Amino acid sequence: MNKITIPFRIALRIWLCTALLSSLSIFLYLCIEAKHFYPGILFLSFAASLLGSLPANVILLIAMLAIRRLNYTWEKKIYLLLFSSFLLATPYGILGGCLDLLHYNFYNSESHPGFLTTVFIVTGLIFSCVFIAIVFILGPIASYFSENDIRHKSFQDIFNQLFTNKIKINNNMETFQPTPTNRQPNRILIKGLITGALILVMLIPTLFINNLITEREARQKEVVKEVSSKWSAAQTLSAPFLVVPYTDTALNNDGKAIAVKTKLLLLANEVNVNGKIFPEQRPRSIYKVLLYKTDINMSGNFKVTWPADINLANVDYANARLCFSLSDFKGIEEEIYVNFNDQRLLLNPGLPVRDFGDVGLSTPVILTAENAVEEISFNMQVKIKGSEQLHFIPMSASSKFQISSEWPSPSFDGNILPGNREISENGFSARWNFNHANLPFGTVIKENTITGKTTSFGVSLVQPADQYNKTMRSVKYAILFIGLTFAFFFITELMQKEPFHPVQYVLVGLALVIFYTLLLAISEYILFDYAYIIAATATILLISLYAKGHFSSWKTAGIFFLLLSSLYGFIFILIRLEDTALLVGSIGLFVILALVMFVSRKIKWYGHPTVVTLAQQS
Repeated sequence: MNKITIPFRIALRIWLCTALLSSLSIFLYLCIEAKHFYPGILFLSFAASLLGSLPANVILLIAMLAIRRLNYTWEKKIYLLLFSSFLLATPYGILGGCLDLLHYNFYNSESHPGFLTTVFIVTGLIFSCVFIAIVFILGPIASYFSENDIRHKSFQDIFNQLFTNKIKINNNMETFQPTPTNRQPNRILIKGLITGALILVMLIPTLFINNLITEREARQKEVVKEVSSKWSAAQTLSAPFLVVPYTDTALNNDGKAIAVKTKLLLLANEVNVNGKIFPEQRPRSIYKVLLYKTDINMSGNFKVTWPADINLANVDYANARLCFSLSDFKGIEEEIYVNFNDQRLLLNPGLPVRDFGDVGLSTPVILTAENAVEEISFNMQVKIKGSEQLHFIPMSASSKFQISSEWPSPSFDGNILPGNREISENGFSARWNFNHANLPFGTVIKENTITGKTTSFGVSLVQPADQYNKTMRSVKYAILFIGLTFAFFFITELMQKEPFHPVQYVLVGLALVIFYTLLLAISEYILFDYAYIIAATATILLISLYAKGHFSSWKTAGIFFLLLSSLYGFIFILIRLEDTALLVGSIGLFVILALVMFVSRKIKWYGHPTVVTLAQQS
């Protein structure tokens, strides 16, 4: 009866240990993601892990019963158990990838590692938990699969015989003869599977790297927002426009005509805007916030052409106001005066309408029925400050805008691009021209009939500090970094017959992962290109010297140095490319695969019969 319950007890222990390790991983990830410590999450994640892994555990129990009946050695049976565990972890990885993809599409998340990357990471995490659980109870599992009683062997003996093919010498100088079978092919296969599993495991830290990049980028945006709120936000300016009260007629619920008080917006007939932007970089902590000041001259004239549906007798000329809208009052550096019809008028806070924005200035003007249809000239000088972006709203039958600055990295955005632009290292200059046909409204419009910001255009001063975006792109190639580097070590150890321990693979993998943290940290102080060179050089030297220490060959270290340098250089090119990244990446991967196939063509993957010699006491 006791022998019957053995597989059930083994499966139970694997189930509990796997669920505990999985819940700890989930708990750690959620705490880092939420940036808070919630002890209750650990119990909830453990319960969810138990429930979610129950079907896989039942299948694993059935697999154990079937594997025990096979006519294999107990080592091969454990290998089959590990392979079965990997197959069972794969559906969970696919499910995790689907859930992550749904989360990305639903919340429109800015950072997303990709479906396949998520599948690899989740599969590697679950398989790692099962692998650790199996190693933790390796003795009972080996005893269950063995026809002979090996309970007298220590854990170290079983582990060495299973994974390293080493036979321990006892105190009486006796040597244990290994089983006279050809075990070399199995060793290469199992070592390859373990290496593949380690590649998946080492992708797990890249999730935390992604979160770290997102956190640092959000921190930078918070600093920019904080400084901008005290300086001035991005500005959207309108041209001067006139607002006059108007009594309109409308039908009430009974179908009777009633008088309705409204306002008319009279836009300029011609506007010329000539502005210069003076950028300023203000340091805050390790970040630099891009701000600006402007000196803008606006001139033009009003000449009203009344539409046929406007009753001129209902226009209240006496209460006309000249208005000017902007986005943030804090940006006004000096009082704004306007010369209107040979009068110098001071603009005061407050707008009678909200069609072109909620914030603005206005002043009463003298307007009559006679001079409204005549040409009334105006001009004004605006000195305003803001942060990152400066937009304008075209508001005249004919208008010309010319903006220049010493900033070499502009981004022309908004509803309309400039007709002419010049960009150099010394700055930029851009011109926009509009006529009456370019605008979705006329020069005389009623209140609450338009939304001015839909026609806004302008320029954003872009800081060439896109290190977070480039670092995020480099993390997406983590599987290529880790996979190819591990493949280099795997092929080298087979060719030189110098086994590379899984722990050493983990150390190399950690060095590859730390490259991203180095890149992120250094790029916050210097340009990304220089940061990449420094981080890559440090990582390449570290791994190459480690290879020299293990394989005891400067030639091998030099080969690793050249291969890793080529790999990091190739990824650097892909990061800088935009439209042709897929083409260049595909060609590069094809060349890399061809080189790997060429180098490994002479490897005896099936090995040779093992020659057994007596062990010597060291």
